[in-house]
Amino acid sequence: MSEFSNSLSVTASALKAQATRLRHVSENISNADTPGYRRKTVPFQAVRDLNTEAESVKAGRVTLDRRDLEKVYDPSHPMADASGHYEGSNVDLMIEIADAREAQRSYDANLKMFEQTRQMSSSLMELLRR
Repeated sequence: MSEFSNSLSVTASALKAQATRLRHVSENISNADTPGYRRKTVPFQAVRDLNTEAESVKAGRVTLDRRDLEKVYDPSHPMADASGHYEGSNVDLMIEIADAREAQRSYDANLKMFEQTRQMSSSLMELLRR
């Protein structure tokens, strides 16, 4: 029965990590037009439980993208310098949409795995009751 609980904990950790990733992708998309905003990325880290030796995943520390900020020409903008430029964000909407789709698909796959493990556990319990 511990294999079922290990499987559930692994898929639950992956669901949580992908939800964190989706949250940061949505923050990036909502701040794409914010001057001076830097894109946030979330790395994943493998975590091994020493008691069960099951590996799970967790979201790591959020990092900021170090790419240069986009120079935007708008002399009427309050943040514009003497040349009429200000620093925009370094968020690329195409990359964010692709990341959001990848995270959503991974989330859905992990959710299906969670549901299948739960169904298998329930079926096993039903067989043991007979």
